[in-house]
Amino acid sequence: MQAAIGKEPSRSVLAPVRSVFRAVVVTVVPDAKQMDEPSWLTLEAQVEDLLELRPPGLRRQLQLFLLAIEWLPVVRYGQTFTRLVDEQRSRVLLYLQDHRVERIRCGFWGLRTLAFFGYYGRPEGTRAIDYAPDPRGWEAIESR
Repeated sequence: MQAAIGKEPSRSVLAPVRSVFRAVVVTVVPDAKQMDEPSWLTLEAQVEDLLELRPPGLRRQLQLFLLAIEWLPVVRYGQTFTRLVDEQRSRVLLYLQDHRVERIRCGFWGLRTLAFFGYYGRPEGTRAIDYAPDPRGWEAIESR
């Protein structure tokens, strides 16, 4: 399907897999369940900005990996990832984290890193963990 005349196709990596990405984030960072829509949009914008620096092939792999995460649980639980309860989602992600295939493990750890980056990279996230970097280095932080 072609984009409408005069409209550029969406360059968003997360848009087609937003619900799966959000389900992964709240599984990895349970406090994310408390976020409102503007907070989610900030988180996703940060992740999108980071992904913009990556090659198109890697961005496509991330989308495919998220689609695989969505449909993989159907075999075991009879439901997609986004429809699972928290405990089941955690089991699915633990399976991927410890998978015997290195590429799958790496994909999971990359996705987990994006979830943490998006959540803790927001001003609210840095305040939640009392992160206040100082240009003078660690000594300045340790002396607070």
